[in-house]
Amino acid sequence: MKRTLLYLTLFTVISMFTVSCEPEADVSFDQSLLIGKWKSGTLYYKYLSGGTGGTWDTADDVTEAEAQAFTWTLVKSDLTHVHIMEIGGSVPKVYTVTELTATSLKYHDDFGVNFSFTKVP
Repeated sequence: MKRTLLYLTLFTVISMFTVSCEPEADVSFDQSLLIGKWKSGTLYYKYLSGGTGGTWDTADDVTEAEAQAFTWTLVKSDLTHVHIMEIGGSVPKVYTVTELTATSLKYHDDFGVNFSFTKVP
């Protein structure tokens, strides 16, 4: 009897962990909503159709004309920026989009850093 009770308890505990470890459903976002200029404080990102764009920070006295070029892709909720360095080479950065509307963009990286942008004219 004790052995049956032990097996039943183990089965119940394992079942609870199996159910709670299911992956989240993949969410897809509309790429066309990303096109445009986005601002977060003094940081700007400009997404162009065709998967290119630029980023600049006015706090560093950098203007849109001096923006660092990047390419981007948005697949489901995975937003990838590949920053093109002036000295050669590139730096990829991958984010998970949590919100994308006509006026709001939110995403986070794998290190838990959250980003929040507002679309500007």
